[in-house]
Amino acid sequence: MTSVESIISGVGSHLPGKAVTNHDLAKIVDTSDEWIRSRSGIGERHIAGDDEVTSDYATTAAWNALDQAGLKPKDIELIIVATVTPDKTFPSTAVYVQQKLGAPPGIAFDVSAACAGFLYALNIAHNFIQTGQVKHALVIGAEKLSCFLDWSDRATCVLFGDGAGAVVMSANKSHAAAPPRGVLATYLSADGRLAEHLFADGGPASTATVGKVRMNGKEVFRNAVQEISNAVLEVTERARVKREEIDWFVPHQANIRIIESCAKRLELSEEKIIVTIEKHANTSSASIPLALDAGIRDGRIRRGELLVFAALGGGLAWGSTLIRY
Repeated sequence: MTSVESIISGVGSHLPGKAVTNHDLAKIVDTSDEWIRSRSGIGERHIAGDDEVTSDYATTAAWNALDQAGLKPKDIELIIVATVTPDKTFPSTAVYVQQKLGAPPGIAFDVSAACAGFLYALNIAHNFIQTGQVKHALVIGAEKLSCFLDWSDRATCVLFGDGAGAVVMSANKSHAAAPPRGVLATYLSADGRLAEHLFADGGPASTATVGKVRMNGKEVFRNAVQEISNAVLEVTERARVKREEIDWFVPHQANIRIIESCAKRLELSEEKIIVTIEKHANTSSASIPLALDAGIRDGRIRRGELLVFAALGGGLAWGSTLIRY
């Protein structure tokens, strides 16, 4: 007996060329390298140029993922871009990626779930594949967060960066005799009662502006540790997998202290965690695919290994995904 699996057939990423160190930021805001590193684990971040838009580096990340998958744009039937910094209010950033790739007509749309956006998009693509609607999908997390940071607020401007990560999800016929591959379990949730803890104070319908990022760091930290840990426990339970079977924890790269606190609660050793925050900072929906790509390309993550992704962001929205790569 066979069934359809949703496997990751390719991964890619791209960072804007301009790297901004903590020392660079100390020249424009009251901060220091020690202050930033001790509170977040961040050493630098990449910032897009004024002439770059989100779809530019989302497209480059997509090309890299397609190359690894051995596929062409014509093979892609679904493109989902997770982002809170779209090129335009409408149409979606996904259609611009579709245009720049030269992909044929197909399904293309954006998902807005902040730092959890990539997991939301991944779950949607998984369901499209499971129901037989598409064979190959591009799932991209891409952000130009620098466009709405308050550069006078040292509590937020030092934490974020720009970038994009992409995965190609493909349908694969499984056999009962073989271990399952691809997405094994997913879990998503959100609580709008907590929206005031992390948000942008603008929008087309409210202020007709983009607004700036505002955050209650203490509450975000507390909820992130609790909900990310619980989300990991939830997917392992759903997949009937023991935590000690997890080969790699690939978390949202928001804050090194959040990552370490979650690992401690989950009893996961540091050797099993992919951490890129020191070089990337918090890239919101792009952070998990960026970290995943880094772990695969440097040889740490290998085929057949069990990976768990988890994130929490504005909404507050959170979730997790368990995948056999």
